[in-house]
Amino acid sequence: MTESHIRLAVDIGGTFTDVVIETPRGRHTKKVLTTPTAPEEGVMAGMTGVLAEAGLAIGAVEVIIHGTTLATNAIIERKGARTALIATDGFRDTLDIADEGRYDQYDVQIEKPRPLVPRALRFTVPERMDVDGRVRRPLDEAAVTALVPGLEAARVESAAVALMHSYANPAHERRIAALLAERMPGLWLTLSSECCPEIREYERTSTACANAYVQPLMAGYIERLEALLAGAGFAGALYLMTSGGGLASPDVARRFPVRLIESGPAGGAILAAEVAAQCGEPKVLSYDMGGTTAKICLIEGYRPQASRSFEVDRAARFLKGSGLPLRIPVIEMVEIGAGGGSIARVDALGRITVGPDSSGAEPGPACYARGGTAPTVTDADTVLGRIDPKRFAGGRMPLDLDRARRAIGEAVGGSLGLGTEMAAFGIEEIVDETMANAARVHAIERGKIIGDCTLIAFGGAAPLHAARLAEKLGIARVIVPPNAGVGSAVGFLRAPIAYERVHSRYMRLDAFDAGAATQLLNSLAAEAHGVVAAGAAGQPTSETRAAYMRYVGQGHEIPVALPKRPLTPEDHELLRREFERVYAEMFARFIPSAAIEILTWTVTVSTPRVLPAPLGAAPAARPATASGERPVFDPELGQTVEVPLYWRPDLVPGDSLDGPAVIAEDETSTFLTARFRATINAIGCIVLERPARAEA
Repeated sequence: MTESHIRLAVDIGGTFTDVVIETPRGRHTKKVLTTPTAPEEGVMAGMTGVLAEAGLAIGAVEVIIHGTTLATNAIIERKGARTALIATDGFRDTLDIADEGRYDQYDVQIEKPRPLVPRALRFTVPERMDVDGRVRRPLDEAAVTALVPGLEAARVESAAVALMHSYANPAHERRIAALLAERMPGLWLTLSSECCPEIREYERTSTACANAYVQPLMAGYIERLEALLAGAGFAGALYLMTSGGGLASPDVARRFPVRLIESGPAGGAILAAEVAAQCGEPKVLSYDMGGTTAKICLIEGYRPQASRSFEVDRAARFLKGSGLPLRIPVIEMVEIGAGGGSIARVDALGRITVGPDSSGAEPGPACYARGGTAPTVTDADTVLGRIDPKRFAGGRMPLDLDRARRAIGEAVGGSLGLGTEMAAFGIEEIVDETMANAARVHAIERGKIIGDCTLIAFGGAAPLHAARLAEKLGIARVIVPPNAGVGSAVGFLRAPIAYERVHSRYMRLDAFDAGAATQLLNSLAAEAHGVVAAGAAGQPTSETRAAYMRYVGQGHEIPVALPKRPLTPEDHELLRREFERVYAEMFARFIPSAAIEILTWTVTVSTPRVLPAPLGAAPAARPATASGERPVFDPELGQTVEVPLYWRPDLVPGDSLDGPAVIAEDETSTFLTARFRATINAIGCIVLERPARAEA
């Protein structure tokens, strides 16, 4: 790395904003509280601090990579733009009808997430395309212009246009956009044919509405951030992290902010994949726990599992179909409201519950002494002694132990007749069991054996809980990488510039049209290459093509790789064999001679993804030297005991230690239970190993 290759990453979370800079002399990190009302202020404060530590001016930074939960939080908290939906006449209630499914068919009082667009702001116009893109009813342009007074009276800021079968022919959507843009130049417009040109009316409409809902917010934020960066002297390139694990330009992010929904967690998955490659761990469960949420992702063969669908704002934590569906490229993971700031309480049945609501950055946990009074997971960690109050956030933000004890004692301990420490342990057990349940469900749904995985833990709170989570899941090996507390931001620095284009066009293999398929794929490839080339700065790029296929009559598709060449009529046999191979891998058998259909085609263009080389021989183990002791509550003894405290920057490869112990660093702490032994490996990872005989 040279001075001209200095890269900086920023990750805005619900509680903290993490900043990482890599220079030829090493890596510097900074964790500051998020500023919810003006997130760019927290970003600039973190950048100023980390640049000062590195002894650099912002003009020396070549690339800034940014991920954020702003779009996610806007949807969950319903703080997006006042949004309208324009649909085909007769389809006003698509968002309410959804897919007519019930995520819990026996719950007579089932609750679904509130649509982003209320019924009063849904409008329709006469028009109709058929499934092949033929005009069955011309667009009534007078009806479109007649909508303008109603939109203006309702103070609509953004509009989603989602017409029937617009993925097959977008002409009517484009004409509506032109008519509205002429009469309402300040109106933000999202076309479903651009945002999500795929079949499935409900999912396409939901995705378009989500994009429209967050577009003014995200575009305004990006514009303000760019202005602040330029004013500070930054002249390099700014990229936004996407949910699929690639980087996009600000222009793409402004057009399709829905692709940023899971940008922060995607960075963490990229980091975990890199650490897995370095440590030679082909089966990994990544565990990212921050201040607001916890994320779990399965990684096999050093590649995170990917998906084309995602749900946000689930009404039920573990139940599919209980959230708002989005059709976007996304790294597949499960996310639950169980972070350091998650609020604990005792419910009407006398049970401790944790989350999903969070104290966030304002006011924060009680121990932050910023006005918060509700007990949180961070308060419990502090009361149990797993966090050193004086060294939290590198000593820049000391914690108030007395406030934490008072919050837990009054809200949890007093209600249940428990001592403060035992009440704090109850909070810890509930949040750990919640995460373990989520991980089990996630693995079972994908046919994976979770006990075969290695757990890679990062985020400000994950190293504190990783050992106990591993015990609950039957996992014998845990890895905590360097700078784990800002892991997602570190992952941003490893992400490629990438863009995926997808388009639905129905085709049966027994009527395979190679020419039409090749024409569509080439068109998608040209657009994807154009987007990536704008930021790749001459870097080589790779292209992957795939088709989403299924047996005729099935409801879900599986991706099948396509050759990167013009398709020929004979390729229908190649596609059948490949589909049957992938299908058999997933379901243990395939259906010979059954009819197969293709619904959707996709092309992804990316700069190279270079995995690090695996580690060499492990250094010889030797006892590590403790820097002191910490009073930590032992629930089995029911009392506080002194355990060794290690300062992570003092540990070197080969150092080993036994639990119980605490390994502290600026951004987080790693807590070892008595069942684990820790060793520092060649790249500075803390590797926790539990003998097979040790049981949870």
